[in-house]
Amino acid sequence: MGERETWTTDEFGASHEGAVGVLLPDGTVPEPAYLILTEHGAGRTTTQWNVYDGSSGLRPRAHMLRAVCSCGWSGAARPLDWDQIGERALSEAALDLAESCEEEWDRHAAEVEESAVALPEELGELLRLLAEGIEKLGNDSPLAALRAARLLEVTAERKAYWPARDARRDLSLKETAAALGLNEDAAQELLARFGRWSPYS
Repeated sequence: MGERETWTTDEFGASHEGAVGVLLPDGTVPEPAYLILTEHGAGRTTTQWNVYDGSSGLRPRAHMLRAVCSCGWSGAARPLDWDQIGERALSEAALDLAESCEEEWDRHAAEVEESAVALPEELGELLRLLAEGIEKLGNDSPLAALRAARLLEVTAERKAYWPARDARRDLSLKETAAALGLNEDAAQELLARFGRWSPYS
């Protein structure tokens, strides 16, 4: 997979990494495009949607754009009208479509958050107040804010030890990943970090 602009949330990270995807007329996803960056031919590959403008044989023309996510989800396909695009740069002519893709992925990320295991309302409010308090403290005393954040980190590591071990014992990795809104690799890493075992064991 080549480089491209992506979107993530703080909580779900690479488990739900969104982007604008490209479809060709036959419904397939194009191969990564190679961009030459130097006179000697050195460059990089990319799957950034706006390079698929058909300007060279190495870059086919995109037929449709859609939101995609690393979890396998994809949004509605949005056709590109090349008669209307004309000679304009694709990045400019189809920007509205690309932004619609991002908005659709935002809704997908919100659905993932809704489907994750619910927190008690009072605990969710306490976490919100803690975040606001540390941010406010950072304006007055950055070092005190860092200490508060570090203590929060230490508390999380200490108090999540047994929940991580209980989850590993009682639930399948698939169940844990679904409840946390993560892919299985990320869920395994999280359990291992809090349960203090090797993620490869």
